[in-house]
Amino acid sequence: MTDTPAGGTGPYIAAIDQGTTSSRCIVFDRDGRIVAVDQKEHEQILPRPGWVEHDAAEIWTNVQEVVAGALRKAGEDVPGFTPSDVKAIGITNQRETTLLWDKNTGQPVHNAIVWQDTRTDALCRELGRNVGQDRFRRQTGLPLASYFAGPKVRWLLDHVDGLRERAEAGEILFGTMDSWVIWNLTGGVNGGRHVTDVTNASRTLLMDLKTLQWDEKICASIGVPTAVLPEIRSSSEVYGSTDVGGLSAVPVASALGDQQAALFGQTCFAEGEAKSTYGTGTFMLMNTGETPVNSYAGLITTVGYRIGDAKPVYALEGSIAVTGSLVQWMRDQMGLIGTAAEIETLAATVEDNGGAYFVPAFSGLFAPYWRSDARGVIAGLTRYVTKAHLARAVLEATAWQTREIADAMLKDSGTEVTTLKVDGGMTANNLLMQTLSDFLDVPVVRPMVAETTCLGAAYAAGLAIGFWPDTDALRENWRRAAEWTPRMDPTQRDKEYKQWLKAVKATMGWLEDEEEPRG
Repeated sequence: MTDTPAGGTGPYIAAIDQGTTSSRCIVFDRDGRIVAVDQKEHEQILPRPGWVEHDAAEIWTNVQEVVAGALRKAGEDVPGFTPSDVKAIGITNQRETTLLWDKNTGQPVHNAIVWQDTRTDALCRELGRNVGQDRFRRQTGLPLASYFAGPKVRWLLDHVDGLRERAEAGEILFGTMDSWVIWNLTGGVNGGRHVTDVTNASRTLLMDLKTLQWDEKICASIGVPTAVLPEIRSSSEVYGSTDVGGLSAVPVASALGDQQAALFGQTCFAEGEAKSTYGTGTFMLMNTGETPVNSYAGLITTVGYRIGDAKPVYALEGSIAVTGSLVQWMRDQMGLIGTAAEIETLAATVEDNGGAYFVPAFSGLFAPYWRSDARGVIAGLTRYVTKAHLARAVLEATAWQTREIADAMLKDSGTEVTTLKVDGGMTANNLLMQTLSDFLDVPVVRPMVAETTCLGAAYAAGLAIGFWPDTDALRENWRRAAEWTPRMDPTQRDKEYKQWLKAVKATMGWLEDEEEPRG
């Protein structure tokens, strides 16, 4: 079982991963092995500091191209492969990224507002009134923060001329990127299915966690007309069929937000099992079973997944806004490295961080602080510090933030993380993986197939059509590729953690209210 094309015999399941920086399609065989991959990046639109947008039309074009590309590559690498061997397609997506489009023309009314975007910070404070961030937490499991989709919808309705009237008239559709992709896959203006799944709906601030339905009172409070909202469905069922990219009448059979898809792909089906995904941001989830666990330690309570008519499974989640994108920043904006992989080589030339700590609060701080007013700092600088020490501090920032989330999960659930399953592009960095193990003081395990986000979407789609019989069959596919164990002196760990927490405090309170332009 490898991450390279595996061949094997069909049939197969495909998964589309519509991510923050790219869209890709992966074809998997019955053993969960990768048969073919195609991927294409899309533009990151940065109109103002803290604002991040995507062109949804560009993304849809890319999705069609990567589906066709993956099928073409499978045909080249696997003797006898035809697109008819693909029996279902699953969707996984960047969560919270918010789009409104005209249901009659299929055209977006504005660029999608990305999950990292902080333009709704002032609006969230206004919506909090005297209660603050916890105003809707009891129903939704979420703090009032610029991260989530509901306030982004409100911002668009307030700032695009005539949009609210069109929305209330039923002419406008809202979706996170799963809804946009599914609507287009299943016909678009010609009968496309306007749906979302429970995991994505649970990231809007508009869904009641227990009823798994839109909360009309919260929608009214935030200012989102229910006419724009998609139907909420389970994570694993047939929503419709698609003929896109060379497929013909293939069921579109799953949707999972990317981090819940990774939880599913890592086969964290038992209460207390946890995974952490290291990509543009980092997201750690712990399965808490069929009962939502309220967080008092700065985490999010979210839906982990729901398979068909089964009871939903909930999770605690800690979200870190900037991890892999910090390495990109070091490469693209600072020019300190030539490629992302060089960060490990450079950091490994020194034994420690030289006393420097880098807190990358570029979009504020997410869990466990939820401070949209925070901005990044590098603390502890002396003339001794070199770019190698900064490279080390960049990697340590990801590990320390993961440690803070693990501590919060223990406080909320009473369950200690004893092993951390990891996935995502940054897991190729062995120094980072060892640092994680050292800082958390637990083994860190990487599976053979690191693309667990796509794998989770494929698994859920396969379950929906009977391709795999049950979750036990999925567990049998999981294989360990590498493991790192702690080797850091506990006294040193505690000392450095205190320094990290000092640096975090220095990030807070930087952003001042600004008048927002219309546009």
